[in-house]
Amino acid sequence: MPQKRQTARSPKTVSRILELFSSLRELTSLDAILERILSEARELSGAEAGTVFLREGDRLGFSYVQNDRLSGVENLTERVYQSASLPIDGSSIAGYAALTGQTVTIEDAWAIPEGAPYHFNIDFDKRSGYRTRSILSLPVVNSRGKVVAVMQLINAAGPHGRPGPFTPEAADYAALLTHHAAAAIETGLMTREMVLRMVRMAELRDPSETGPHAQRVGAYAAEIYHALALARGAGSGVLKRTKDLLSVAAMLHDVGKVGIPDGILQKPGPLTPGERAIMCRHTWHGAALFRDPASELDVMAADIAAHHHQRFDGAGYPACKGPLLPQEYLDQPDQPDGSLAPLAGQDIPLAARIVGLADVYDALISRRVYKQAWPDDQARAHIARESGGHFDPEVVRAFFSLGGVVTAIRERFPDP
Repeated sequence: MPQKRQTARSPKTVSRILELFSSLRELTSLDAILERILSEARELSGAEAGTVFLREGDRLGFSYVQNDRLSGVENLTERVYQSASLPIDGSSIAGYAALTGQTVTIEDAWAIPEGAPYHFNIDFDKRSGYRTRSILSLPVVNSRGKVVAVMQLINAAGPHGRPGPFTPEAADYAALLTHHAAAAIETGLMTREMVLRMVRMAELRDPSETGPHAQRVGAYAAEIYHALALARGAGSGVLKRTKDLLSVAAMLHDVGKVGIPDGILQKPGPLTPGERAIMCRHTWHGAALFRDPASELDVMAADIAAHHHQRFDGAGYPACKGPLLPQEYLDQPDQPDGSLAPLAGQDIPLAARIVGLADVYDALISRRVYKQAWPDDQARAHIARESGGHFDPEVVRAFFSLGGVVTAIRERFPDP
């Protein structure tokens, strides 16, 4: 006998959803927000997999992917950075949900009737060996009535470990969650846009300091930290929190270049010693922007801006200690020689050690006004040689453990 839909929601589950959105205020990066929302939706509905699509003009971009069954078969981290998108129309289930603003519930994706206003592409299932059955596709609508995202849940848990249909209760709770998700997603989008505006401000001065470069460095840094934290046995809470902050703070590593003259930033050849000394001050200018920190993000961004050119062997710059620059250095920017010794080894903040490698790698494989792009294998060989010199060996090991994730990030954020 079929179960009747419960009209009253469980107070415990509703309370859990409200607690989720309270905790989302602590997250900074859009990816962390999407990961948390999708994880919670899957747990509430018993879904084996799921995807969040963000609206990008007249298309939906794959923005976050999870799949328990494929996690041991395919590197899903690479898929998180895929740049594929769907049109907002009936050629896909997610596209139809975005087009109409309606929730779509399907029991078997391979048995959709021919006259249905939406379609399911089985190519991915055939390539991966996965079998998509039940689908719950929910539009995320903001306060202005605009669809900003679609959350698609796949394969609800059924009897005997086999996928079954999504129950009305699961659909109800997922709809409640998506109803509240739009504000959190828009906050994440706003944070990302504000960071990219700061990067574009630096780009006006230095053509190499592009939005894609900053996003690549942020993504490399986040994944390097993730690998390093797993190797250290870090707890899930610490890992997610730090990765969230680092992915955003790393994007601001070179924002201090706004204080460097155009003639130096855009010089097509090598810098003179005097010009290089001025260029080095971009780390001081960057840290100065965060002199009065209002959050953990500000503190980490200051650490990274000040110290991402420190070398593990102590031969880097600038010559200052702590997350914020001493006032006397800011008052006397022409102080020539660093009467305070550069930091070395573990004294360099971990976030800066990670971003230092990510920044160098991306600079090596990218074209600049003063050089051609290096081949990837040549850049990797340079990083390997500099382990223990320029770079922290632990950070180098974490970087080399990423495999195809690095390529996926490059493809996700290409230069214009």
